[in-house]
Amino acid sequence: MKKIFVTGGAGYIGSHVVKALGEAGYQVLVYDNLSTGNRWAVLHGDLVVGELSDRQLLSNTLRDFQPDAVMHFAAFIEVAESVSNPLKYYRNNTLNALQLLEVLQELNIGRFIFSSTAAVYGTPEEIPVAETAPLEPINPYGASKMMSERLLADLTLALPEDFRYVALRYFNVAGADSGGRIGQAYKNPTHLITRALKTARGQYPALQLFGTDYPTEDGTCIRDYIHVDDLAEAHLVALRHLLNGGQSDIFNCGYGHGYSVREVIEVAKKVSGVDFTVIEADRREGDPAALTAKSDKIVSELDWKPRHDDLEYIVRTAWEWEQKVDAKLSD
Repeated sequence: MKKIFVTGGAGYIGSHVVKALGEAGYQVLVYDNLSTGNRWAVLHGDLVVGELSDRQLLSNTLRDFQPDAVMHFAAFIEVAESVSNPLKYYRNNTLNALQLLEVLQELNIGRFIFSSTAAVYGTPEEIPVAETAPLEPINPYGASKMMSERLLADLTLALPEDFRYVALRYFNVAGADSGGRIGQAYKNPTHLITRALKTARGQYPALQLFGTDYPTEDGTCIRDYIHVDDLAEAHLVALRHLLNGGQSDIFNCGYGHGYSVREVIEVAKKVSGVDFTVIEADRREGDPAALTAKSDKIVSELDWKPRHDDLEYIVRTAWEWEQKVDAKLSD
């Protein structure tokens, strides 16, 4: 039984990957400070509550567990906050990643999967965007992830036989576990689908629609939404790649096409059965008109087979989770 160490495994994406790892028969140890994650979200394995900045605890935990691979999800992810408080993001997302890699090198742990983001591309000139596109992040969140990717690339060049990694660049992750056990549980969510569904439930008086004058068919931004379970499966195929001797690489995680904000809102209204209020607002600074993934590489090279490329399914699983999340958060 292969052993996998997962930082941030109590959070939204990390917990879905832990679920998939457990169901696939891996032995899992989660390391999370529970700042945004939840104990109840860890469905498999054990949980160690700790900070990545606590080098002694991190080193002792890894030395005792001796994992075959590490998956690193622990990071701050709010773009607006990264702009107002950039040092917080560089300290947590980049410096803590550096410390984790130093500990792994000391312990000769050499297989690593990194949770990256499409934000490393900034505002790409060509859509859909390929992994070879220039990295030009336009906010500290994207820059902090780009810096971590550079750490990984340089470490691999220095230790080509001892260290290999896969970085997965996520597009817009949404939806929830089809069994209704876990899902997004942020106290102040910024994701469109979650905000729309919470508005449908009456938790917000209205949903703001930022920008209606983009050069798209209906004037609103287009994004590539990927179901969180398909993203979890992408991590498993990346893990198998590394454990089977595969080389370091980077892959986009998206479906290769997108939906506009208006289209998402209409599906949210249909699924929820609520015609909630939408208020049109000015564009947000830095939002590209369209951002979709060129995702054929992970399909062809890692044999990734997404099963939930359906916006209504994505929204429906998120809506079913919304009926349960308040009770979970009050546990």
